[in-house]
Amino acid sequence: MTSGLSTTEAASAASSTGAAAAAEAAGAGRICVQLTAISKRYGDVEAVKSLDLAIEEGSFVTLLGPSGCGKTTTLRMVAGLESVTGGDIHIKGRRVNDVPIHRRNLGLVFQNYALFPHKSVFDNVAFGLKYRGVSKAERARRVRDALGIVRLPQMESRYPAELSGGQQQRIALARAIVIEPDVLLLDEPLSALDANLREDMRVELKRIQRELGVTTLFVTHDQGEALAMSDQIVVMSDGVMEQVGSPEQVYNEPVSRFVAEFLGHANLLDARLKESGSGDTPASVALERGGDLQVRAAPQRMRDAGSVTVVVRAEKVRVAASHEPGPAFNVLDGRIAAVDYQGPFVRYFVQTGDHVLQAINPIEGHPFREGASVQIGIAARDCILLP
Repeated sequence: MTSGLSTTEAASAASSTGAAAAAEAAGAGRICVQLTAISKRYGDVEAVKSLDLAIEEGSFVTLLGPSGCGKTTTLRMVAGLESVTGGDIHIKGRRVNDVPIHRRNLGLVFQNYALFPHKSVFDNVAFGLKYRGVSKAERARRVRDALGIVRLPQMESRYPAELSGGQQQRIALARAIVIEPDVLLLDEPLSALDANLREDMRVELKRIQRELGVTTLFVTHDQGEALAMSDQIVVMSDGVMEQVGSPEQVYNEPVSRFVAEFLGHANLLDARLKESGSGDTPASVALERGGDLQVRAAPQRMRDAGSVTVVVRAEKVRVAASHEPGPAFNVLDGRIAAVDYQGPFVRYFVQTGDHVLQAINPIEGHPFREGASVQIGIAARDCILLP
């Protein structure tokens, strides 16, 4: 750490002092950050287990998972705040395992923003530039530009205590981007904001990232943030990657029970595969608790499977007074067991046979009341099979 600085100042200096920014990336698909079999062990606890990940230049990649899954540890290893137990980290082709944090040219935004309360907004944003030896005139220009990007112009003379939480978050972001980092690292930067401001700020954060084209690694446990902001989501559990893909892929095509349960509201039904189907011809399963269901055709690797899990997203379960039966469409009789009113949407818990299924539907008129007799409709194509 930089000698003679407070703990907070040293951490910020480390995030913003280093080699000059590399030239702009040429072409899409170029790898900016490469993690190869990286692992982190604390005594007998392996927090990250042989993780491989390639992050493209200019992309927004989110590490998503519950507390203790290893996502923050992974980000801290990229930042140089944690040493790597095994494997290699490359940033723009350079191996950085043994490169100190202040020489990695990274922008960091923490959960608590880490602004200096005794420094003005200008001095907070200019902090990294000062330790790079940037001239006063150039510092002033770049600070003005950064404050313009985060839409807080003419705030240079204010102090953090005079700013709202959202404004403080933007100042922390301005400090991170003013140094023109190779990679922007964001560790739960929106978690301290209230719900409405979080939604506004995630739109702003994505706008800024797109405007700058900076490669960004974002850590969150909030699935809504991950789905709304990311080009690619890395779902983590117990130190391993469960799935990597676009928001649409990880949500609509989960590869494991964990991913299906962690993202959104999913109904998981244990079943036995009766007919595997093919192409547009649905498969058929017998549910363990009774009843048959038409589902999408089983992939080749599962055609000999006996036991399977059927995943049905709650928003794919349609609740109505009645449904017209049709091919590749399941119609089940049920009763509303509970109602969770959510404004424009309602989440129903529907008892059908020995199953209770969740259904999230838009409200048209008045929602069904608890105890009402209904029918639920589920298209076969919306029933995903897992081993």
